[in-house]
Amino acid sequence: MRRRRWGIAWLLSFGVLVNYFDRVNLSVSQDALRAAFGISPLMFGYLSSAYSWTYAACQLPSGLLLDRFGVRLVGRISTFLWSVASFGAAVSSGIRGFFVARFLLGIGEAPTFPANAKAIGYWFPGSERSLATAIFDAAAKFASAIGVPLIGILLLRFGWRWSFAATGFVSLLYFALFYASYRNPSEDYLLSAAEREFIIRGGAQPEDAARAAKGAPLTYLLRQRKVCGLALGFASYNYTFYLLLTWLPSYFESALHVNLMHSVLFTSVPWLFATLVDLLVGGWLVDTLVQRGWSPLRVRKAVLVGGTSFGLGILGAAHARTPVAALFWISMSIGGLSAASPVGWSIPSLIAPRESVGTLGGIINFCNHLAGIAAPIATGYIVKATNSFSGAFAAATVFLLIGIAGYVFLLGRIEPIPEPA
Repeated sequence: MRRRRWGIAWLLSFGVLVNYFDRVNLSVSQDALRAAFGISPLMFGYLSSAYSWTYAACQLPSGLLLDRFGVRLVGRISTFLWSVASFGAAVSSGIRGFFVARFLLGIGEAPTFPANAKAIGYWFPGSERSLATAIFDAAAKFASAIGVPLIGILLLRFGWRWSFAATGFVSLLYFALFYASYRNPSEDYLLSAAEREFIIRGGAQPEDAARAAKGAPLTYLLRQRKVCGLALGFASYNYTFYLLLTWLPSYFESALHVNLMHSVLFTSVPWLFATLVDLLVGGWLVDTLVQRGWSPLRVRKAVLVGGTSFGLGILGAAHARTPVAALFWISMSIGGLSAASPVGWSIPSLIAPRESVGTLGGIINFCNHLAGIAAPIATGYIVKATNSFSGAFAAATVFLLIGIAGYVFLLGRIEPIPEPA
């Protein structure tokens, strides 16, 4: 049997990789932008979160649009917009233009994760969904691992404008690939009859054009306890994720006195570890245990809660005095969260009412990026007030404890939400 579905998973993975090149670009360019535009650490915190403002604001509309018009059309428009935004940042003449480019980037990239969750639901049976999700989710960590040193080298050799232009060219490449390659299973002429039958029999989300015209109402989903628990848990994950994504190079440089080049290399280590854990634990291990007869509910819940609990290792970094100790605690934290992440992103396609995966994914990602907005700004305030990252890491720890409670007491059993009457 041909494996067209895995080609789709890797295509979506490349899109996430490009997404996160755009995101880490700013964190690596912090000192260069300070020199170019004269911005303070607090202003950099606002600039870091600017992308998340429009990204969060567009989550609910993009989820509804995905369920109404489909992954293919919405994905084409969004990838083109974020390509334009990358080039816009490269040619910005001042901080206002840079803010506009980051706002546009947030609009363009907003549908990515809800669209990927919806596409994986169409293309994969339940027993393969964790690994398929991990393939695109791990790309976010891998982009941070290789993007930071690659963009750092580009910046040091050619300047920050060329580092942003480079991500623009890669974004255009993904736009061309997605435009030419992505179809839903019912439209894909490269999908064999045998593979289509395998996908359907395995419990893939059915395509339903009539249902897509309305889907489950947004207000109905917002009233569900499971949705609230999943959104709260994911928001706590994303707070820590964005704290590290936007401030980790600065943490190594300012708190541990590591120079820029070495801080870039140190930053890549936790993200490489996170990539491996994401694929091996959150993806391969979960699907393997389910395929061998273990309870899907118990396996997914254990990895979701257990991985998020390992995220509490971020508190250890608050007391680290050497780069090696900091690497250990940060790697433990982001590794545990990365194991939980693909399980979390596979849940919308497992519990959402028919043709409502995009809307549910939009709700979750909206809450994620409210946390993503808060993390760099709160960290900027805490670092400015205390001249230390310890308080920032402690705040992330408290939020993770709240998120774990959301998974345990609100999400409960990972089972379908009833169809609305």
